[in-house]
Amino acid sequence: MAELPTPLGRSLAGIAVNDEGRFLIALRKPGGSVGGRWEFPGGKAENGESDGEALEREYLEEFGVKIEVGPLLANAEFSNGNRRFSLNAYRIYPASFDFALAEHTEWKWASIDEIASSTNFVDSDLLLVPALGKLDGIFRP
Repeated sequence: MAELPTPLGRSLAGIAVNDEGRFLIALRKPGGSVGGRWEFPGGKAENGESDGEALEREYLEEFGVKIEVGPLLANAEFSNGNRRFSLNAYRIYPASFDFALAEHTEWKWASIDEIASSTNFVDSDLLLVPALGKLDGIFRP
């Protein structure tokens, strides 16, 4: 009998972009598989949550701010250990940038080229860079 495929886990990235077309990235606190690395903030969806609900929850937990979730910008698939995940990146609009950092030590704005050439960026999030790079020009006024 054939083994049933394992369902994909759902991972999400919230993509905030400033007026100069730079992307919000954050440095994870040390520890865990992505500790001490830069990332597009987001997280895993819980059972019963839509992607938008999960991103809203993650930003409240990690930054203490409400966000508005916009369109899907990019997606990818990756493995973490023996588990597969789909990674969906949505444009987000934070209500404030007065962040209370809970899971990160700092945040900053970075160009797509800075992210692509980083040696300290989360591998799964780097999979989004080619698609986000194609959209880069639409974020500028």
